[in-house]
Amino acid sequence: MLRITDARTGEPVDAAPARRGLTRVEAHARGSGPTDLRVLLVADLLVRALELGGTPVWALLTGEGQQAELRAAGAALGVRPFEDGRDSGAGLGEAQVLHVVSEGGEAPDGVRLTVAPVHWEAPGPPGDTDPAVLRLALLAHPRSTPVTVGPAALGDAGDTLGRWRRAVAAWAHRPSRPVPDPVRADLRAAWEDDLDTAGVLNVLRAVETDPDMADGARFETYAYADRMLGLDLTRDLGSPP
Repeated sequence: MLRITDARTGEPVDAAPARRGLTRVEAHARGSGPTDLRVLLVADLLVRALELGGTPVWALLTGEGQQAELRAAGAALGVRPFEDGRDSGAGLGEAQVLHVVSEGGEAPDGVRLTVAPVHWEAPGPPGDTDPAVLRLALLAHPRSTPVTVGPAALGDAGDTLGRWRRAVAAWAHRPSRPVPDPVRADLRAAWEDDLDTAGVLNVLRAVETDPDMADGARFETYAYADRMLGLDLTRDLGSPP
């Protein structure tokens, strides 16, 4: 069961209602800056984790301005579409409401997830960086940790993403094997613990170097984890081994 820390109380709460009723995830953005983009990314991760657990989700984006720019940046980052929260009306009778906000941001009553700020290292925002590389650089840190994104962090993320995509494409040529039960449990334990994406990435690093794991199992593990991470790790399938 996915549990998240409610910023109002500091206590962990179940992110999904007991009867798996509809859950509304609402991302609250102030503009289209890097912190707003991280808010939208965390909301996307929350939606993915809930859906993997079988919970139906209604995803909304609420903001005062520059929504078009934020939506475009989110789409480039692999964020799936969010409906306009200003048109939500009286709701759909959802059983749970989860608000994703930046630190210091306001939200209506309901469980609140706060997101620490993101800053671009000088001279400014990354230019021609693959958006998936930026996504990985952000996923490497807990959502409560402030992040400064610069050339070094993007270089490390780019090296990792390229290596993993090449490895996944190569592993796909090997006989398929199921995700080992202990590995599946480790992945779920990480992302169900307050969306610990850094923990999920650590599991993938261990799988990458485990000498006893079949390549087919590595492939299935990475494909399974990517349903939550959204890094398009299977992008290079079909390339020569």
